[in-house]
Amino acid sequence: MVTIDLNADLGEGFGRWTLTDDERLLSVVTSANVACGFHAGDALTMRRVCARAAELGVRIGAQVSYRDLAGFGRRAMDVPPQELAAEVAYQIGALEVFARAAGAAVAYVKPHGALYNRVVHDGEQAAAVVEGVLLAGRALPVLGLPGSRFLAAAGAAGLPVVTEAFGDRAYTEGGTLVPRGTDGAVVTDPDDVVSRSVGIARTGSVRAHGEREISVAARSLCLHGDTPGAVELARRVRAGLERAGVRVEAFA
Repeated sequence: MVTIDLNADLGEGFGRWTLTDDERLLSVVTSANVACGFHAGDALTMRRVCARAAELGVRIGAQVSYRDLAGFGRRAMDVPPQELAAEVAYQIGALEVFARAAGAAVAYVKPHGALYNRVVHDGEQAAAVVEGVLLAGRALPVLGLPGSRFLAAAGAAGLPVVTEAFGDRAYTEGGTLVPRGTDGAVVTDPDDVVSRSVGIARTGSVRAHGEREISVAARSLCLHGDTPGAVELARRVRAGLERAGVRVEAFA
């Protein structure tokens, strides 16, 4: 049977401001990419998400980012490699405290936003993120785009690598994500998202922005928690996957 993990970005609030419906999304996904305070999230939010994820058996992932609360981690930044490595380790360590308190542990690491896209091509920044994961003290699996410099660097360092695809984001014909701000970069039609997600899981391919089918073989499928109607969309995607004979389970 075909198997795929279903992950979503969670804990993306700060103080009295909330964005993601963590409680309901945790009832659907198998892995939770938890914001660690640099692009979103705070101590209490991390604690609450970790506690609920542990109760439901959802794997807890550290979603590490550039230090960019104002830009939600989606603005391009130039951070010296040593500083970036330290900040990645810092974020993982912060989340680990709350995961451990909940009787679980951080199970994987995933970059967020601008950092995620930067390490697809930038070998220096990719190596810095890998160094940060190692600095945090465990050989944690890392989640990233197939063919990226990040996954190559992680594999070379002995970290388990997990390829990821997106059901709700458009792809270029080169297999990268269409930049946000470009028309059609975010796929909003629910039927289209379900169809694309099932295709990714069943055939390892998806229709790119230029209409050509491209390979996106992945072990994990991401849906963005900040998308309007994210919970219902996640439910529809999971139901569509299961109807198509795909087993939805965590990779970690």
